Parts: sequence; structure tokens; C-alpha cells
Amino acid sequence: MAMELDVFVGNTTIMDEEVYQLWLDGYTVNDAVKVRMEGGVLEECEASADVLLSDTMDQYRTFQMCERLLHSPAKLANQLLFQIPPHRQAVLIERYYTFDDAFVREVLGKKLSKGTKKDLDDISAKTAVTLKSCRRQFDNFKRVFKVVEELKGPLVENIRQHFLLSDKLARDYAAIVFFANNRFETGKRKLQYITFQDFAFCAGQLINNWTVGAVDNMVEDMDVDLDKEFLQELKELKVLITDKDLLDQHKSLVCTALRGKTKAFNEMEANFKNLSRGLVNIAAKLTNTKDVRDFFIDLVEKFIEPCRSDRWTAADMRLYLTHYTNSAHILDTFK
Repeated sequence: MAMELDVFVGNTTIMDEEVYQLWLDGYTVNDAVKVRMEGGVLEECEASADVLLSDTMDQYRTFQMCERLLHSPAKLANQLLFQIPPHRQAVLIERYYTFDDAFVREVLGKKLSKGTKKDLDDISAKTAVTLKSCRRQFDNFKRVFKVVEELKGPLVENIRQHFLLSDKLARDYAAIVFFANNRFETGKRKLQYITFQDFAFCAGQLINNWTVGAVDNMVEDMDVDLDKEFLQELKELKVLITDKDLLDQHKSLVCTALRGKTKAFNEMEANFKNLSRGLVNIAAKLTNTKDVRDFFIDLVEKFIEPCRSDRWTAADMRLYLTHYTNSAHILDTFK
């Protein structure tokens, strides 16, 4: 049976965002066609299954040809092969570098090497993210890490400029780079309740306050490496728990400030010394690489879990730490 088609020729590259997402998610052409058919595209466009298959294959070919440009997003704006409007370029780049939280949570803090890449089969099965998508996301993490590794200047800004990402996505990639560089342990069972966005927030705080860049904003690895001099200085906090008079004085100041402000006051007062020892000992050991890696597991085991068992709320935690810090500043030793 003969079929008539209306054909037009233009120089603007046509890209269907739904098909692009299916390609990014690792669907095969045939699976993508099924999804499109189930979405009612045949009725909507009054097309046959053969035309839909041909269109999907054509779109996939275009995306595969664009992929090498997406590895260096700045090239996408300067090439002449594909006539893609700037706003569409931004969408292509942002979507290409977007990742699944379930996937990044599995690789966060691990070395971005061939060894980790070999585990992608298992990660794909565990997270229900297709293997092809896992590989794309992992390669994106590795690519960003390599590009910004030796650059001077702020990490987030470097990522944003070199990969043309939104501020939010650039900050998320900065967290991934920071965790990969410092190899923080995030995979232990006790840490499973902590989401990627929780860790990304922590990374932002550590980058802004604990890295070399917090002191000097134009050095290599400024937002990636923890400031060794600062970590060495944290050892001086030991006096808060080794000097009995200072420990008692600190407890008195904190408890006076907390009294009447929280239902958990009795527990805070009773456990003050144990909690203070936990925090200070964690801080004092951060000059050792292994203790840096175990930073989050130590915080959970030695501080968060005891507070949780005493039924502290998040507000209680903020209140306690605020007065813990402020009271230490009042002590003669730290003035």
C-alpha cells in the first residue's frame, strides 16, 4: 500500500525532548518506540508504527552524533554541524549531566576509577537505573573531576564555566568531586538514611569553611583539599576535654544557656561530657587520612546516635551546638 508523506527541509536540528530523555535513560530504540506508542503519540500525530520507528532511530542517531560535543559543552555553541538554538543547547547540556540520586548515592566517596566502573552492573541492578545510563553518569563524574582537578579558583564556578551547568547542578557536581577526592565513607549501613542532598549540603559547608580555598582563593585544589593547617589546629580543642576544670566550666556555661529552652535539657546535662568528648576526639583525629574518611560514620556513632536515643529533635541539636560553640568562645582559653 502506497503512503504519502509531506516532507520539508530546514537547517534547524529537530530534537524531541521526550525521546532525548529516553535515550539518556538508556532505552533501546525498540523500547523507546514502545514507550512512545503507550503515550499515544501515534494517535496524536496520525502516524504509523514504521514512521515512529524511523523517527526514533533518526533522533537517536542525532543524539549519538551530538554526544562528543556534550563532553565539552562549550564546543556545542561553536560548531556548525547542528543548528541548535541557545536555549535548546542549555536543555541538552543540563539534561545530559543530570544524574539519578539513587545512582550517585552508591558511588559517592568512591574513587572514580576502572575498579568502581566494574561495579556498575551491580549498581544498575540495585538502583534499577539502566547500565547504559549508569555508565554515562559515571563517565560524567569522572570527566568533571579530571577537568577541575588542577584548576585554580572556586570549584563551583569552575564547573559552571567549563560545563555550562546551572548553579544547583554545578554545586552538586562540586560535592561529588569533593567526596571523591577525600574518599569519605558513605556506604556503611548506618549512613544509608543520609541522602545525597544531605551529603551535598555537608560538602558545601566543608568547602566554604575547611578547605584551602577558605583561606586562599587562588590556589590549585583550593576547594578540594582540606586545609591541613586548620586540621592541625583542631587538635588544640583537646584541652576542652582533658582539662577537668575547663570541661566543668564549659558544661556549666552551656547548661545555663539551655535551661528552660528544651524538653531534652536533663539528657543534655547528663550526657554533656560524653558528647563533648565525642565531638572533640573526632576533630582532633582529622589529621589522619583514615579518620577523615570515617568522618561521617564517626559523627553518626559518637554524636548523632546518642542524641537520637535521647529523643532529641533537630531543633534541640541546633540549639545545643549553637550554645556549645558560643560558650567555648567565652572561655578564657579560647578568647
